[in-house]
Amino acid sequence: MPLPDDEHTGARIAHHRKRAGLTQRGLVQKVPYSYSLLTQVESGHKPASPDLVAAVAKALSIDVTALTGQPYVTELQQDRLAALVRPIREALDLYDLGADPAITPRPTPQLITAAHTLCQQVRATKLHDAALDLPGTMAEITTAAYRTPSSELWAALSSTYRTAHDLAVKLGYYDLSTVALDRMDWAASRASDPLLSAVRQYMRALVYFREGEYTIGQRLVASGQGLLQQSPQARERHAVAGQLHLGASIIAARAHDEDAVKNHLEEARSYADRTGEATDVHWLSFGPTNVTVHAVSARVEMRHYGEALQEAAKVRIPQDWAVSRAAHFYVDQARAQMETGRSEAALKSIVTARKLAPQQTRYHAGARETIRGLIHLSRRTPDSLDHLAAWVGL
Repeated sequence: MPLPDDEHTGARIAHHRKRAGLTQRGLVQKVPYSYSLLTQVESGHKPASPDLVAAVAKALSIDVTALTGQPYVTELQQDRLAALVRPIREALDLYDLGADPAITPRPTPQLITAAHTLCQQVRATKLHDAALDLPGTMAEITTAAYRTPSSELWAALSSTYRTAHDLAVKLGYYDLSTVALDRMDWAASRASDPLLSAVRQYMRALVYFREGEYTIGQRLVASGQGLLQQSPQARERHAVAGQLHLGASIIAARAHDEDAVKNHLEEARSYADRTGEATDVHWLSFGPTNVTVHAVSARVEMRHYGEALQEAAKVRIPQDWAVSRAAHFYVDQARAQMETGRSEAALKSIVTARKLAPQQTRYHAGARETIRGLIHLSRRTPDSLDHLAAWVGL
């Protein structure tokens, strides 16, 4: 039977396909997926994978969020996200207004610590706390940077813009994430930090990855690698270079370029051998663990689900790893488990992701689609799955 509600991603695909004047067979001619799969996704019998959603959005010339439904109206009302996001939008718009005479900033070391704390909150998926604290911190550092300019303050301001980007992506506000990345580049150039600029190119590449523009994403990664040549800090340079290769591996996987996936993962491993677990570099999670986690993600993107589970079995997540990254791994693992008929294991993985990062998992389109798929596969929905479905609003 089709899924009970008509607001799933497949239904949105059907709606926008019809608005574009396309039949199902007409759309299939524009995307690398079968007619059978499209009909099952539109009817709700199969979940819409992120790669299919990106391909359809590109073919129909619409934003991915038009299909995923993020941000979700019900959750916006429950969590009052709109009230959280508006001050962030306003704080991002202060960048060229100079110092605010009404603000007396804290000393520079305290402001740098405040910027770091925001990054910690996002990595710990304390999204509500970070969203509340960010606008005031951003405004304060903006004023301090104009009054007493220094590389440290501009770098701290760039870090707050990155936090705004991370929050926007996790909550589904992709338009806001793009604005935040522009501000991040503006501040990074004033900090004269090529590593920050390279990280920004990596994050821009992921924006295009979500939208299905893989060629632009690959060019941005290459641009980031070029920027790194200006940095004298070897370990930090290697960590960022390795992370860029990991991003490139996922972009290549979405483009079904298996040779490129293999090459980028091998390059990333060579850097990880030199850096170890480099979680202290610009709030990245680079290191041997993240290389293996990306190997899982790449195989999921290429729909090699059995191989993805083989790689997942090798993952040993460090205790101090960012819970946001760990939760993402469990969502990927759940998708591979569901696609290989291991529904009970997939449910456990989703539950683990929820325990680690409840807010992030609730808004994660992949988690929602996996839960939806598990509901369809289950003849008798387990109580725990019923609870999860209600929790994400299905």
